[in-house]
Amino acid sequence: MERVNTKWVAAAASIWIQSFSGATYTFAIYSSILKSSQSYDQSTLDFVSVFKDIGGTLGIFSGLLYTAMASTPHGRGRGPWVVVFVGLVQWFLGFFFMWASLVGLIPKPPVAVMCLFVFLAGHSLPFFNTASVVTAARNFSDYGGTAVGIMQGFLGLSGAILIQLYHAVSGEGNPATFILLLAIVPTLVIFLTMPFVRVYETVRTSDKKHLDGLSVISLIIAAYLMFVITVQNVLGLSRSMQILSFVLVLLLLASPLLVAVRALREEKQMAVEHPVLDTSVFLISPSSNIFPDGDNVVREDSNILEAMSTVNFWLLFLAMLCGMGSGFATINNIRQIGESLRYSTVQLNSLVSLWSIWNFLGRFGAGYISDTFLHKHSWPRPVFMAITLGVMAVGHVVVASGLKGSLYIGSVLIGMAYGSQWSLMPTITSEIFGIKHMGTIYFTISIAGPVGSYLLSVKVIGYFYDKVASEADNSCFGSQCFRTSFVIMASVALFGSLVACVLLFRTNKFYKRLVAKRSLK
Repeated sequence: MERVNTKWVAAAASIWIQSFSGATYTFAIYSSILKSSQSYDQSTLDFVSVFKDIGGTLGIFSGLLYTAMASTPHGRGRGPWVVVFVGLVQWFLGFFFMWASLVGLIPKPPVAVMCLFVFLAGHSLPFFNTASVVTAARNFSDYGGTAVGIMQGFLGLSGAILIQLYHAVSGEGNPATFILLLAIVPTLVIFLTMPFVRVYETVRTSDKKHLDGLSVISLIIAAYLMFVITVQNVLGLSRSMQILSFVLVLLLLASPLLVAVRALREEKQMAVEHPVLDTSVFLISPSSNIFPDGDNVVREDSNILEAMSTVNFWLLFLAMLCGMGSGFATINNIRQIGESLRYSTVQLNSLVSLWSIWNFLGRFGAGYISDTFLHKHSWPRPVFMAITLGVMAVGHVVVASGLKGSLYIGSVLIGMAYGSQWSLMPTITSEIFGIKHMGTIYFTISIAGPVGSYLLSVKVIGYFYDKVASEADNSCFGSQCFRTSFVIMASVALFGSLVACVLLFRTNKFYKRLVAKRSLK
């Protein structure tokens, strides 16, 4: 096994895990049946959805488990997949009991119990994401932005992939069937691939080339999914064509193995000319872990308590509260927004699927572009965080306008900007706080997402929607249903952009030193 299980095989396995674990981005597919079957109003539905977000970003435990399991040479082999397995148990239990409650297999649960089911399903994501993202960052430390962007990108695509699975199996069937599929299919896929996710802290000169190969594959898959979604929305697809299109998706997802095989062959042929560099000394060495940055100090390999004692940590947290919070609030309510504008069911499902594409482009693009500008022009990564949060503010304004097609245009801007944060934030975290405790710190900052989601979904969107909704059936139609909420969220995103600018000025000198340090490796 060791002869063929390289970091490229680990990357391919992580891609499969990420591609089937983004069920939180498909909440809009089954939110309507959850609302109707449980007799929820909009505020209650938003309240339940927040627990999905809390679970999806509460990664302190997954980070601590990863650090404990992967901190020793022996643990590098088994550590990541143990983390995945813990998440897998939660995934199955959460979605299975959610499905059982919707179809009447178990009695209708109280809201608190449903919140628990949703939380369990969502809380599996940090375990999958920690294992995949942190392992990729360790295995490809010199190109962490690209590696993290690829992993986060496939997580962004997973919503569209899972919806294609739903269409292939049941067409436009009962959304409860979709929840059952989520409980079964990803569980099997992740269980089979998790043993291959391992840490190989080495750097080769060919890493960039093969990462570019994975990048091209991810773009091809995204383009194909966009094509299928567009055709399905405009022309419609027969059941046989839906099945065929999903089979092609699976074949495309298998293509990273070709990169792994090619990399393995090159490593065998060029071992002498391109020796392996063990990067573990750079990851854990305390000899150069403090960087003065004017009046600021950036400490590598900080633990969570040390990180939380810095201003940079709270600047990142506040920026993510604004960016991730408003992004979560948008995706949680995008179906209700579409319904208020009288979109058809096909259009609504397409909107959710396309959100996954924009989410992917943001995740992948931000990682790749920020890596390029960092290596070639020494641009600090927070530059792109400030830019993308500004773009998100524009997207919220577009949705608030209520003009024809504004939801499509706005979702493109918001989806890409939201996805960018999931690539930029963990990479920035690994750079300014070190990679040793990256998983714990990264997901601690991610808690800002559900905090912002709760404030904006329940206290803003839910409040203003219920205020103008009909008392008879708690429904609302027209652009006025969400206009005020999105104006508020635009202001919040703009404030987040300003916070990112402060982080940029504080870390500017540090990033120049970081580039100089990497050039000496």
